[in-house]
Amino acid sequence: MDRLTNTIRPYAWGSTTAIPELLGTTPTGEPQAELWMGAHPGAPSRIDRGNGPVPLDQVIAADPGRELGTPAVERFGPRLPFLLKLLAAGSPLSLQVHPDLAQAAAGFADEEARGIPVDAPHRNYKDANHKPEMIVALTPFEGLCGFRHPEETAALLTGLGVDSLKPYADLLRAHPEEAALREVLTAVLGAERDAMAGTVDEATEAAGRLAAEGGPHADAYAAYAAIAHAYPGDPGVIAAMLLNHVRLQPGEALFLGAGIPHAYLSGLGVEIMANSDNVLRCGLTPKHVDIPELLRIVRFQAGDAGVLRPEASPDGEELYGTPIDEFRLSRYSLAAGAAPRTPHDRTAQILLCTEGTATVRTPGDPAAPQLTLERGQSAYVPAGEKVELTGEGTVFRATVVA
Repeated sequence: MDRLTNTIRPYAWGSTTAIPELLGTTPTGEPQAELWMGAHPGAPSRIDRGNGPVPLDQVIAADPGRELGTPAVERFGPRLPFLLKLLAAGSPLSLQVHPDLAQAAAGFADEEARGIPVDAPHRNYKDANHKPEMIVALTPFEGLCGFRHPEETAALLTGLGVDSLKPYADLLRAHPEEAALREVLTAVLGAERDAMAGTVDEATEAAGRLAAEGGPHADAYAAYAAIAHAYPGDPGVIAAMLLNHVRLQPGEALFLGAGIPHAYLSGLGVEIMANSDNVLRCGLTPKHVDIPELLRIVRFQAGDAGVLRPEASPDGEELYGTPIDEFRLSRYSLAAGAAPRTPHDRTAQILLCTEGTATVRTPGDPAAPQLTLERGQSAYVPAGEKVELTGEGTVFRATVVA
């Protein structure tokens, strides 16, 4: 087992306090958006096996079969197929979607063939992989996830009393679900920004007023007003109104599959995703928005956001079930004096302590080295290495299905 030294990413939307509070460090005054745990080449974790710190991706590349396990290498290749994060949103992230595996492979091959540099600002596909992801709330967490049913969105837009939104509400009521959602999103994102600015301003003012007054959409109106404050005049504010507004309580989760538009708004959570950088943005960003490609990727299907809760197994592991094999996320609630918890060891795993203290050690050998994990600390366990968990706190376990 190896203690991980991890990198904090200072994206502008990050909270200045949430990650420092979890880690017990002093805030710097700068945003601390994400703490990365894994072997992503953009900011790999580091481990020290006696010869100084070495990036985890280099350790895995030197002997992937030993580090990841043969079944995982055969299925996903010689790299850790997931990235684990602490994510702390202090302001709204961009509205975005991710491609499925076939779309990512085709899009990457096309952009490579056209000679678009991988770091070009208008590049859509940085790699050939998909990017399903899941967020588990550690604090109350707010986000947008998936399309709300058109008739409900029509009522929400009508309630704002903004004349320029009436055509969108009419479209949502008049057409079948998929066509209605596609037409409205296309119209909103295709409009000239200057032409939309007045609509966004009017909608923002109305949303703020209605949020203060209360009513059936008060929480959603408050969220849209906050988004508009962060992105004044952005057509993405109106696009966001098409989506389900979700509040997660600690321990609840959202799974974001391919083509599902979403945005995180506020809160601290544990995020896990397939190891990819493929993002197509819908708005709420100064970055490139490729509307034709975006409309090809988005799944125009309405439904509830689908809040997930973990399912407990007899051995004490609480699993957040998803249809994805590149990652498997679960947690253990450790109690003082309770029997040790013993995670399966077939594939590599990352263990993250988010509450209390946990000890990671080799079962049945009190003389073997052990690691003590405090809040925000993590460990990497290679495939085949048996460990047990004791202590008093909460530990998240990230691994793969192989």
